[in-house]
Amino acid sequence: MKPFTMILIIAGFLSSCSINSSSKTTAPVATATSVHYKPAPVTTVSNKNSIRGMQKYYRSTNTAIGPARIVIDKSDFELRVYDNKGLLAVYPVVFGLKPLEDKYMQGDRKTPEGTFKVSYSKQHQLWKHMLMLDYPTTESLIKFKVRKHSGLIPGNASIGSGIGIHGVEPGNDFFIDRFYNWTNGCISLKNTHIQDLAKYVKTGTPVSIQK
Repeated sequence: MKPFTMILIIAGFLSSCSINSSSKTTAPVATATSVHYKPAPVTTVSNKNSIRGMQKYYRSTNTAIGPARIVIDKSDFELRVYDNKGLLAVYPVVFGLKPLEDKYMQGDRKTPEGTFKVSYSKQHQLWKHMLMLDYPTTESLIKFKVRKHSGLIPGNASIGSGIGIHGVEPGNDFFIDRFYNWTNGCISLKNTHIQDLAKYVKTGTPVSIQK
């Protein structure tokens, strides 16, 4: 093989490696139809350009037929509202530090999975509105005890409490756009979305959190 040809081949190989390397460090760009999105690194939070201003209505707002129920899908980073007619609305959400892991104990900053109910609703000074859940439930306590017995949780650990659905501090809606999982285990929406969601929710509204 001629030296000049060999140089061209080596140069092409190095160029290819450079392209592949750079693609691994670029945060994925999500759209409103993204599913199974891998959360962007926290370093992208400084970029406040909205990439997920998604808010879908399958019917007009304030037209719920019968009682509402909520399904929160961790894999899709979505909160869905259903009523007796079917799917009503979908909102983008973020979670605790490790969004695709179930909550094990107090302080792990994970969002619990299972079936819950809204225990009460209130305005919140920092996060616009707060829909508190009845965590820990009997289901949560059983999982906690089994994991502790199996050695997955320290013997002195507590199960925790205070899990809810809420907004963000003013000016931080971009947390939701950038998939920044910032909470201590709660579910967070944009402020306009949590206010809208509160219209469909009352004490006892069922909430399912899954992945």
